[in-house]
Amino acid sequence: MLLQVHPDNPNARNIKTIVECLQDGGIIIYPTDTVYGLGCDITQPKAIERIARIKHIDPKKANFSFICYDLSHLSDYAKSVDTPVFRMLKKALPGPYTFILPASRQVPRLLKTKKDTVGIRVPNNNICRTIVKELGNPIMSTTLPIEHYVEEYTDPEIIYEKFGKQVDIVVDGGPGGMAFSTVIDCTGPVPELVREGIGSFEAIS
Repeated sequence: MLLQVHPDNPNARNIKTIVECLQDGGIIIYPTDTVYGLGCDITQPKAIERIARIKHIDPKKANFSFICYDLSHLSDYAKSVDTPVFRMLKKALPGPYTFILPASRQVPRLLKTKKDTVGIRVPNNNICRTIVKELGNPIMSTTLPIEHYVEEYTDPEIIYEKFGKQVDIVVDGGPGGMAFSTVIDCTGPVPELVREGIGSFEAIS
């Protein structure tokens, strides 16, 4: 199903359809403030396994991130962070950043990496934040199963043509981007830039 959702004022009925799909173990493709992502409810192991199959990866080795509504979810899924790191998170989010943090016990076992870390995202995108808010859980998120993001993968209709049969809903929130989030590892003594993306590391460090 290709479902149109207004980027500024997401239609409540359509959001409800998406949330019910996620609660039933469905998987979706949806817009963020960077590229379109592939996601499911983090509490649905079968959906996580389905995404891992689509991407041909082992869930434990994958770099999945958690899409949160705001920083209130942080203490649920990440161990307490020190004040400078929290200040950095507050400055950067919502925005095109992924922060790697030490995982708490509430991170589902299937999603625990060997390093015991979790990637946290709060995208500056009204659609995915509204979905997460209504769902009440973060969305486990990953990139689409493609080698390179090119112009056509910014178009939800083309994404639907290519991947519509593999997922339950493609959320059409208008054109997506082609660049990724900036990844910052906050598990060491000082935050470390892992991948330069849209977000400026200098602006928040």
